[in-house]
Amino acid sequence: MIDSVKAKSHGRDAITAPLRHATFRRIWLASLLSNVGTLIQGVGAAWAMTQMASSADQVALVQTALLLPVMLISVPAGAIADMYDRRIVGLVSLGIALAGAILLTLVTWLDLTTPNILLMLCFVVGSGMALMGPAWQSSVSEQIPLEEQLPAAIALNSISYNIARSVGPAIGGAVVAAAGAMAAFALNALFYLPLMVALLLWKRKSTPSRLPPERLSRAMVSGVRYISNSPPIKIVLTRTLVTGVAGGAITALMPLVARDILHGDAQTYGIMLGAFGFGAVVGALTITELRKKMSGEAAIRTCALCMAMAMVAVALSREPALTVTALVLAGAVWTMVWMIFNIGVQLSAPRWVAGRSLAAYQAAGTGGMAIGSWGWGYLTDAAGVQNALLVAAVLMLASPLIGRWLPMPRVGARGEKEAELLADPEVRLPLSGRSGPLVVEIEYRIAPHNARTFHNIMQDVQLSRQRNGAYGWSIARDIADPELWTERYHCPTWLDYLRWRNRSTQSERALEQRAAHFHIGPAPIRVRRMLERPFGSVRSEDQPPENGPGKTRPEIENPTKQMRIRPLPPAKGPACDHYGGFSCRLLS
Repeated sequence: MIDSVKAKSHGRDAITAPLRHATFRRIWLASLLSNVGTLIQGVGAAWAMTQMASSADQVALVQTALLLPVMLISVPAGAIADMYDRRIVGLVSLGIALAGAILLTLVTWLDLTTPNILLMLCFVVGSGMALMGPAWQSSVSEQIPLEEQLPAAIALNSISYNIARSVGPAIGGAVVAAAGAMAAFALNALFYLPLMVALLLWKRKSTPSRLPPERLSRAMVSGVRYISNSPPIKIVLTRTLVTGVAGGAITALMPLVARDILHGDAQTYGIMLGAFGFGAVVGALTITELRKKMSGEAAIRTCALCMAMAMVAVALSREPALTVTALVLAGAVWTMVWMIFNIGVQLSAPRWVAGRSLAAYQAAGTGGMAIGSWGWGYLTDAAGVQNALLVAAVLMLASPLIGRWLPMPRVGARGEKEAELLADPEVRLPLSGRSGPLVVEIEYRIAPHNARTFHNIMQDVQLSRQRNGAYGWSIARDIADPELWTERYHCPTWLDYLRWRNRSTQSERALEQRAAHFHIGPAPIRVRRMLERPFGSVRSEDQPPENGPGKTRPEIENPTKQMRIRPLPPAKGPACDHYGGFSCRLLS
């Protein structure tokens, strides 16, 4: 019996387990082709630029044009991924990239390509892929039926990219040498099609939101607010940024290592890239076993030590074989670190903000490597590539020290499961979705000997309220009645308040229940929901501010019907009015 349980557990945790599901398998294979096509186009675009411009700066701008959109549109891309069907977002994104690739092929065929046109169309392709990134990554958990397989699915996606990185440039070089840059652009356009077909075949199961979607600007603000009030995600993003700055040196300086330290040529550089990519595949294959044996913090420390050793070896080695061996190690631990960060974000963010959290992770990683690459290039000009790598190794050794103050959050299965939807509160005042701000006051009676413990719990409640949409939070104690505590917070509008109520996770509801358990007295916890009316904003006694002069509106029995809000399904138990996790026994 024990053996069968172990075998079942091993089957769920195995790196290949997600490939047993047809949807994930189709998308994974198609994304492998898409990644190869993107890298082939990168080679073709760089070669085409060398034929039109002799400046090294313009050649380098090709890579910038492909990657710059990641930094520019990550936040709106994450918001879009959370607001709309991620499958549709992926198809639209691929359509943008496909259009850019087709236009690039046509202008090259018509011999109309100029450096500016090439960079502009590369930017279009990069924008499509940057828009797809958050939607694709946040939809991985929807492509597999078991959440236990999410780390393995993330590892497989990393393997896909690293396989493409190992073979893509070589294929691109062969295609350009045989048929020119136009063939590389056409092949990239062709390789987008299988992924579009795979997404079209995906019968995504989703539960439509009962509330209308947020505006893009407000959704972006919601994402930033959630991340800034979520300690686990802030820790992961900070560690991601620091690791990107320190560890990005080895990839940024690899061409100079091939030229200045090993005195090699383009073939030497290609072998080094292949070694790094091979190591990355090995790292992705072993990440599951590593996570079983080590905590996230211990794994990052081990990987940082190995990365520093690899950097020192690359800096001091004059033998290609030793350098290649060090790069295999570097590729393995580099991939492991990024996968640990990725898993940490995915398992720390609830579904409603997963796309925005992953977009922030993507921006932190890309930004860290971009800043680091610029810094390491500047240091190399001043002190040489060897010294730059040695300094990077020292920083990589020092980076785990951050873990003493910002340790990685412990994650297993998804720690932020959505809680049950709350019933709409009773409303007798005419409201629209834009009515607001809404003020909520909650009164507790706390025994004096529990005051300190209650106050400490309420500090965590504050973060929960604020990351889900509230602002202006405060907790106050009555000086005439020390047992009376009043919690107060605001929501911008009535519709924002309804969203806020249904964003809580199970852990947040449990936290609120912990606070409620300190309430004493025969009377229940008292909750007031009030519409803030600044002086001068009310034109008549029965007229809300958003109604124009001379307009009246009848009393709304159920304001949710006026805002295209789907009714909640019938409750399984007795009907309760929650304000955020406290049952009707406390509030009635």
